[in-house]
Amino acid sequence: MVRARSGKNTTAFRRRLRKRNQGYFLGRKNLFKQALITAIRAGVFAYRDRRQRKRLFRRLWILRINAACRARGLKYSTFIAALQRARVDLDRKALAELAVHDPVAFDELVRLARQHLPAPLASASSA
Repeated sequence: MVRARSGKNTTAFRRRLRKRNQGYFLGRKNLFKQALITAIRAGVFAYRDRRQRKRLFRRLWILRINAACRARGLKYSTFIAALQRARVDLDRKALAELAVHDPVAFDELVRLARQHLPAPLASASSA
């Protein structure tokens, strides 16, 4: 049986592919083979970067919290550990928003964290 090259399904697929590749440069939008490869690669990058975006935002939030903590004389790791001991259930996104937009509330959190800092170990101070 002969392979269909210009049937209804084939032309519809090519039309959808061209629509998906609008805005690409030169043959990447016109030539079917290059357009197909470009569309597949774009989908792979989109899938990967949807996950990567979450990591990048978490890094940004941690960076902002750390900067705000350092300005108040505290390290990020000790701040987070003290908040966990104080049973404060704020995620890093909310803490970063407070650090940037509401410094007074963040000062209160730092004060609360200082109250719940673990006492230094006796063996560490004698060494």
